Amino acid sequence: MSTTQPSRRQSGRPSARLFLLSAVVAAGLAGCAPQVDTRGNLPDPETVLEVQPGVHDRDQVATILGSPSAVATFEDDTWYYISRRTEKIAFFDPEVVDQQVLVVKFGQDGLVADMAVYGLEDGQIIEPVERTTPTSGRELTILQQLFGNIGRFNTEEQ
Repeated sequence: MSTTQPSRRQSGRPSARLFLLSAVVAAGLAGCAPQVDTRGNLPDPETVLEVQPGVHDRDQVATILGSPSAVATFEDDTWYYISRRTEKIAFFDPEVVDQQVLVVKFGQDGLVADMAVYGLEDGQIIEPVERTTPTSGRELTILQQLFGNIGRFNTEEQ
């Protein structure tokens, strides 16, 4: 037996280590790939061009574009078709990459009066108020909440 040739066992280990290392690196890089999430209903631009103001009514618009994502809160004269695409990398919060809103407004006669498309740049960031509403009463500790009703039984017969 010659001492210059490595045995099978020794020559197999570096390739196994290399495979394990490449698998760990691939898994790490896969965690950094953005996860794209698309939500909403935004019709194809060619389909939107089929809707003509003053010609089509609500039923025809619903047939052409589909049902809207939202309808105006107090009156049903405005329909919204909303689409949003977000990307999330690893454990970070999702970031809005693209957002489009198609607004279809109907007149008093029930026909399309106006249409507009708004993008992400047209939106406004709204900061929620961090205030809390005060409540009456006393605050209980965890132990008071857990053991507060021990010994309190309903003495009345029902």
